[in-house]
Amino acid sequence: MGFRVLKPGMLTTVQDLGRYGYQSQGISVSGVMDVRSFKIANLLIDNPENEACLEITLIGPTLEFTSATIIAITGGDFSPTINGKPAPMYTAIYMNKGDILKFASARTGSRCYVAFSSYLDIPVVMGSRCTNMKSITGGFKGRKLQADDYIGFRIKRRYLPFFLSRTLPPEDFTKEFAELRVIMGPQSDMFTKQGIDTFLGEEFTVTSEFDRMGCRLDGPFISTKNGSDIISDGIAFGAVQVPAHGKPIIMLADRQTTGGYAKIATVASVDIPKLVQRKTDHKIRFRAITVEEAQKLYLSELEELGGMRKIIHQPCKEVLDCRLVAKRLTTLFVKEEE
Repeated sequence: MGFRVLKPGMLTTVQDLGRYGYQSQGISVSGVMDVRSFKIANLLIDNPENEACLEITLIGPTLEFTSATIIAITGGDFSPTINGKPAPMYTAIYMNKGDILKFASARTGSRCYVAFSSYLDIPVVMGSRCTNMKSITGGFKGRKLQADDYIGFRIKRRYLPFFLSRTLPPEDFTKEFAELRVIMGPQSDMFTKQGIDTFLGEEFTVTSEFDRMGCRLDGPFISTKNGSDIISDGIAFGAVQVPAHGKPIIMLADRQTTGGYAKIATVASVDIPKLVQRKTDHKIRFRAITVEEAQKLYLSELEELGGMRKIIHQPCKEVLDCRLVAKRLTTLFVKEEE
């Protein structure tokens, strides 16, 4: 019981929140790029917050289900279909044995996520099921999915309370501009006042050099006082490095554990999803905030996710019609595998 990969898409990998605690040994954290979309996908089907899912990039896969399960699709709109018919996003979807789930290319955003109520049967490696392709670690054989791969499920879970209520408003990934809030430092003192003013006052463009390791931006030169080389130190998710060429590089999920370029700022964690859903030629601006403001933004997002949980755990108006409920449940389970 599980699903078979008919077409793999451009870059489809198994990811969770990452492999923490091993950067001192040179092991990258990896994990999902868009943490918010990932969490919402798991929330919609009552999965543990860190349950592994599929992360899909730019061009999506085609999957054939060999058993029934419930899924949720979040993130960018890749025009998903089930057996040729449009599939809803940001809602719990019952998948029958034999169903074909197909994704096209990204209509909005750059990445989408598929969570599975039956849990992917992927081994835990150093505390995580995420894929690190550079070190061929974790996930499905340490690599992106390929045609004819088969991933099984760990449990049978085909019923969710308040099934008809499990829908949330889709996120908006249509904008081609994003303002990223940043905390200045840790090496912002290495940049001239003009360099800081350029970083915070000018517009930058997302280039084609944009992968799970980092996003290179094009734009005006950011000047330093005496160069940007430093003794290598740790790199956080969202750290903004500025090498000698004066153009910022934002370090992402598969970033190296240490680096020798000065970091002018770090993107607030709640704004990283804005960046990783951008495409080539989209525009970026930076705005400085304090650590305390970033912490408040993070707590506010946790509160928002809690509010979403309450929404999907209450009966919708349709539930009051018992005949409709009976019809819906019959539809869900009539094709159940033997």
